[in-house]
Amino acid sequence: MTVHRRQMTFEETNADYKAFLEKFERKKTTDDCYTPENIFQCVAEWAAKRCGFSLSSIVRPFWPGGDYEAFDYPDGCVVLDNPPFSILSKIISFYLDNGIRFFLFCPGLMLSLARKRTESLTFIVSRVSITYENWARVNTGFVTNLIPEVIAENAPELTSAIEEINERNRKEKTKQIKKVSLPCEILTAARLGWMGGHGEKFSIPRKSARFVTQCNGYSIFGGALLLSRKLAAERAAAERAAAERAAAE
Repeated sequence: MTVHRRQMTFEETNADYKAFLEKFERKKTTDDCYTPENIFQCVAEWAAKRCGFSLSSIVRPFWPGGDYEAFDYPDGCVVLDNPPFSILSKIISFYLDNGIRFFLFCPGLMLSLARKRTESLTFIVSRVSITYENWARVNTGFVTNLIPEVIAENAPELTSAIEEINERNRKEKTKQIKKVSLPCEILTAARLGWMGGHGEKFSIPRKSARFVTQCNGYSIFGGALLLSRKLAAERAAAERAAAERAAAE
Protein backbone atom coordinates (compact mmCIF):
# COMPACT_ATOMS: atom_id res chain seq x y z
CA MET A 1 0.00 0.00 0.00
CA THR A 2 1.31 3.45 -0.88
CA VAL A 3 2.03 5.49 2.24
CA HIS A 4 1.48 9.20 1.65
CA ARG A 5 -1.61 10.57 3.40
CA ARG A 6 -3.01 10.28 6.93
CA GLN A 7 -6.74 9.86 7.60
CA MET A 8 -7.96 12.89 9.56
CA THR A 9 -9.34 12.12 13.01
CA PHE A 10 -12.70 13.32 14.26
CA GLU A 11 -10.99 15.74 16.67
CA GLU A 12 -9.11 17.34 13.79
CA THR A 13 -12.20 17.84 11.64
CA ASN A 14 -14.72 18.86 14.31
CA ALA A 15 -13.98 22.22 15.95
CA ASP A 16 -16.76 21.90 18.55
CA TYR A 17 -15.49 18.53 19.77
CA LYS A 18 -11.92 19.84 19.90
CA ALA A 19 -13.08 22.79 22.01
CA PHE A 20 -14.93 20.36 24.31
CA LEU A 21 -11.76 18.31 24.87
CA GLU A 22 -9.71 21.45 25.55
CA LYS A 23 -11.87 22.16 28.61
CA PHE A 24 -10.22 19.22 30.35
CA GLU A 25 -6.64 20.03 29.39
CA ARG A 26 -4.36 21.47 32.03
CA LYS A 27 -3.80 25.10 31.14
CA LYS A 28 -0.29 26.29 30.46
CA THR A 29 0.80 29.17 32.65
CA THR A 30 4.01 31.16 32.71
CA ASP A 31 4.80 29.60 36.12
CA ASP A 32 5.11 26.20 34.37
CA CYS A 33 7.59 27.43 31.76
CA TYR A 34 10.72 25.36 32.31
CA THR A 35 13.55 26.49 30.07
CA PRO A 36 15.09 24.15 27.46
CA GLU A 37 18.67 23.51 28.59
CA ASN A 38 20.29 24.70 25.35
CA ILE A 39 18.45 28.03 25.56
CA PHE A 40 19.43 28.40 29.22
CA GLN A 41 23.07 27.76 28.34
CA CYS A 42 22.93 30.33 25.54
CA VAL A 43 21.52 32.97 27.88
CA ALA A 44 24.02 32.08 30.63
CA GLU A 45 27.02 32.48 28.32
CA TRP A 46 25.75 35.78 26.96
CA ALA A 47 24.92 37.14 30.42
CA ALA A 48 28.29 36.09 31.88
CA LYS A 49 30.11 37.90 29.09
CA ARG A 50 27.91 41.01 29.24
CA CYS A 51 27.79 41.31 33.02
CA GLY A 52 31.27 40.05 33.87
CA PHE A 53 30.65 37.02 36.08
CA SER A 54 31.80 33.41 35.94
CA LEU A 55 29.53 30.61 34.78
CA SER A 56 30.61 28.66 37.85
CA SER A 57 28.99 31.31 40.07
CA ILE A 58 25.48 30.65 38.71
CA VAL A 59 22.85 29.19 41.04
CA ARG A 60 19.30 28.11 40.15
CA PRO A 61 16.94 28.22 43.15
CA PHE A 62 13.69 27.76 41.23
CA TRP A 63 12.18 24.30 40.82
CA PRO A 64 8.79 22.73 41.63
CA GLY A 65 8.27 22.89 45.39
CA GLY A 66 11.46 24.92 45.94
CA ASP A 67 11.73 27.86 48.34
CA TYR A 68 13.91 30.62 46.91
CA GLU A 69 13.84 32.56 50.19
CA ALA A 70 15.25 29.60 52.14
CA PHE A 71 17.83 28.75 49.48
CA ASP A 72 21.48 28.85 50.61
CA TYR A 73 23.03 31.55 48.41
CA PRO A 74 26.84 31.28 48.35
CA ASP A 75 28.93 34.45 48.57
CA GLY A 76 29.50 35.94 45.14
CA CYS A 77 26.82 33.85 43.44
CA VAL A 78 24.58 35.04 40.61
CA VAL A 79 21.01 33.80 40.36
CA LEU A 80 20.39 33.04 36.70
CA ASP A 81 17.07 31.27 36.36
CA ASN A 82 13.53 31.35 35.05
CA PRO A 83 11.39 32.23 38.10
CA PRO A 84 7.58 32.03 38.45
CA PHE A 85 6.45 35.14 36.60
CA SER A 86 3.38 35.56 38.81
CA ILE A 87 5.58 36.55 41.79
CA LEU A 88 8.46 38.11 39.88
CA SER A 89 8.11 41.52 41.54
CA LYS A 90 8.29 39.90 44.99
CA ILE A 91 11.35 37.86 43.99
CA ILE A 92 13.19 40.91 42.68
CA SER A 93 12.45 42.88 45.85
CA PHE A 94 13.80 40.01 47.96
CA TYR A 95 17.04 39.87 45.98
CA LEU A 96 17.54 43.63 46.02
CA ASP A 97 16.85 43.85 49.76
CA ASN A 98 19.32 41.04 50.48
CA GLY A 99 22.10 42.13 48.15
CA ILE A 100 21.84 39.06 45.91
CA ARG A 101 23.01 39.42 42.32
CA PHE A 102 20.63 38.13 39.67
CA PHE A 103 19.90 37.81 35.97
CA LEU A 104 16.33 36.56 35.56
CA PHE A 105 14.03 35.60 32.72
CA CYS A 106 10.94 37.81 32.68
CA PRO A 107 7.96 38.60 30.45
CA GLY A 108 9.09 40.65 27.48
CA LEU A 109 6.98 43.72 28.31
CA MET A 110 7.78 44.10 32.02
CA LEU A 111 9.38 47.55 32.06
CA SER A 112 6.71 48.52 34.60
CA LEU A 113 8.82 46.72 37.23
CA ALA A 114 11.19 49.67 37.10
CA ARG A 115 8.67 52.04 38.66
CA LYS A 116 9.67 51.08 42.22
CA ARG A 117 13.39 50.35 41.87
CA THR A 118 14.49 52.29 38.78
CA GLU A 119 17.98 52.87 40.16
CA SER A 120 18.59 49.14 40.64
CA LEU A 121 17.23 47.31 37.60
CA THR A 122 18.31 46.83 34.01
CA PHE A 123 15.97 45.35 31.41
CA ILE A 124 17.30 43.31 28.49
CA VAL A 125 14.73 43.35 25.68
CA SER A 126 15.28 40.37 23.38
CA ARG A 127 12.12 40.42 21.23
CA VAL A 128 11.84 36.64 21.10
CA SER A 129 9.03 34.21 21.93
CA ILE A 130 10.69 31.25 23.60
CA THR A 131 9.01 27.85 23.27
CA TYR A 132 9.34 26.35 26.74
CA GLU A 133 9.34 22.69 27.79
CA ASN A 134 5.53 22.68 28.18
CA TRP A 135 5.18 24.09 24.62
CA ALA A 136 3.98 27.44 25.94
CA ARG A 137 5.33 30.30 23.83
CA VAL A 138 6.14 33.40 25.87
CA ASN A 139 7.54 36.74 24.76
CA THR A 140 10.61 36.72 26.98
CA GLY A 141 13.11 39.31 28.15
CA PHE A 142 15.49 39.55 31.09
CA VAL A 143 15.96 41.70 34.18
CA THR A 144 19.18 42.10 36.18
CA ASN A 145 20.89 44.21 38.83
CA LEU A 146 24.33 43.66 37.30
CA ILE A 147 24.47 46.64 34.89
CA PRO A 148 23.81 49.65 37.18
CA GLU A 149 24.72 52.25 34.57
CA VAL A 150 21.99 51.10 32.15
CA ILE A 151 18.21 51.06 32.68
CA ALA A 152 17.35 49.18 29.48
CA GLU A 153 18.95 47.86 26.32
CA ASN A 154 18.21 45.47 23.50
CA ALA A 155 20.34 42.45 22.64
CA PRO A 156 20.52 41.67 18.90
CA GLU A 157 23.12 38.90 19.26
CA LEU A 158 21.24 37.17 22.08
CA THR A 159 17.93 37.47 20.23
CA SER A 160 19.40 35.94 17.08
CA ALA A 161 21.03 33.08 19.01
CA ILE A 162 17.85 32.24 20.93
CA GLU A 163 15.70 32.34 17.79
CA GLU A 164 18.04 29.90 16.04
CA ILE A 165 18.01 27.47 18.98
CA ASN A 166 14.27 27.94 19.45
CA GLU A 167 13.54 26.96 15.85
CA ARG A 168 15.80 23.92 16.11
CA ASN A 169 14.06 22.82 19.32
CA ARG A 170 10.61 23.13 17.74
CA LYS A 171 11.64 21.03 14.75
CA GLU A 172 13.17 18.34 16.95
CA LYS A 173 10.16 18.17 19.27
CA THR A 174 7.50 18.23 16.57
CA LYS A 175 6.31 14.72 15.96
CA GLN A 176 6.60 13.73 12.34
CA ILE A 177 3.32 11.89 11.88
CA LYS A 178 3.52 9.11 9.33
CA LYS A 179 0.87 9.84 6.73
CA VAL A 180 -1.26 6.90 5.73
CA SER A 181 -3.45 6.51 2.66
CA LEU A 182 -6.37 4.21 3.30
CA PRO A 183 -7.17 1.81 0.46
CA CYS A 184 -10.44 2.16 -1.44
CA GLU A 185 -11.86 -0.82 0.46
CA ILE A 186 -11.76 1.21 3.71
CA LEU A 187 -14.57 3.76 3.92
CA THR A 188 -14.81 6.20 6.82
CA ALA A 189 -17.81 8.26 7.84
CA ALA A 190 -15.88 11.38 6.87
CA ARG A 191 -15.44 10.19 3.27
CA LEU A 192 -19.01 8.98 3.02
CA GLY A 193 -20.20 12.36 4.23
CA TRP A 194 -17.86 14.13 1.80
CA MET A 195 -19.44 12.31 -1.13
CA GLY A 196 -22.91 13.24 0.09
CA GLY A 197 -21.83 16.84 0.54
CA HIS A 198 -21.01 16.93 -3.15
CA GLY A 199 -24.29 15.42 -4.26
CA GLU A 200 -23.18 11.82 -4.71
CA LYS A 201 -25.54 9.23 -3.21
CA PHE A 202 -23.82 6.07 -1.94
CA SER A 203 -25.43 3.22 -0.02
CA ILE A 204 -23.64 0.25 1.58
CA PRO A 205 -25.56 -3.06 1.75
CA ARG A 206 -25.07 -4.80 5.08
CA LYS A 207 -23.86 -8.02 3.45
CA SER A 208 -21.16 -6.16 1.48
CA ALA A 209 -19.27 -4.57 4.38
CA ARG A 210 -18.07 -5.11 7.90
CA PHE A 211 -16.89 -2.80 10.65
CA VAL A 212 -13.09 -2.41 11.26
CA THR A 213 -10.96 -0.28 13.55
CA GLN A 214 -7.49 -0.77 12.03
CA CYS A 215 -5.79 -0.90 8.67
CA ASN A 216 -2.27 -2.25 8.20
CA GLY A 217 -1.51 -1.69 11.87
CA TYR A 218 -2.87 1.86 12.02
CA SER A 219 -5.86 2.71 14.21
CA ILE A 220 -8.80 4.41 12.50
CA PHE A 221 -10.46 6.91 14.82
CA GLY A 222 -14.19 6.17 14.96
CA GLY A 223 -13.75 3.01 12.91
CA ALA A 224 -14.58 2.38 9.25
CA LEU A 225 -16.29 -0.05 6.93
CA LEU A 226 -14.35 -2.69 5.01
CA LEU A 227 -16.06 -2.93 1.62
CA SER A 228 -16.21 -5.82 -0.78
CA ARG A 229 -14.08 -5.45 -3.90
CA LYS A 230 -17.15 -4.82 -6.02
CA LEU A 231 -18.46 -2.15 -3.66
CA ALA A 232 -14.99 -0.59 -3.38
CA ALA A 233 -14.96 -0.18 -7.17
CA GLU A 234 -18.38 1.47 -7.01
CA ARG A 235 -17.13 3.72 -4.22
CA ALA A 236 -14.13 4.79 -6.36
CA ALA A 237 -16.45 5.71 -9.23
CA ALA A 238 -18.72 7.64 -6.86
CA GLU A 239 -15.78 9.56 -5.43
CA ARG A 240 -14.55 10.48 -8.90
CA ALA A 241 -18.00 11.83 -9.73
CA ALA A 242 -18.08 13.77 -6.43
CA ALA A 243 -14.61 15.19 -7.10
CA GLU A 244 -15.63 16.33 -10.58
CA ARG A 245 -18.73 18.00 -9.13
CA ALA A 246 -16.62 19.66 -6.43
CA ALA A 247 -14.17 20.97 -9.03
CA ALA A 248 -17.04 22.33 -11.11
CA GLU A 249 -18.56 24.03 -8.08
